[in-house]
Amino acid sequence: MRTLLELIRIIVLFAIVGSALGYFINYFYLEMGLETEKYGLIVFIAIFILFFVLYRNKLQFSGWYKGKGREKLPRIVSQILILSSAILLLLPPILNLLLG
Repeated sequence: MRTLLELIRIIVLFAIVGSALGYFINYFYLEMGLETEKYGLIVFIAIFILFFVLYRNKLQFSGWYKGKGREKLPRIVSQILILSSAILLLLPPILNLLLG
């Protein structure tokens, strides 16, 4: 039962955090004059990676699940994932300049 509750919690948190980040990023891209429909998948992947790092390093320790595998990501893995997410978020303006 705890696993099901944790899964529901993850889905709700991703919906809230993902929507908020997606709205903020889309607003920022619109202010820059970018077409947000073109780069939606890139933004979604970047938000998903950021949420994964946030969940594994902070949110998993405050949930209902108390089983095995509850450990933080190694520091280097967290840094690589955050850097790759930042690159993905910077990619649409760069692509727009090069291709547009």
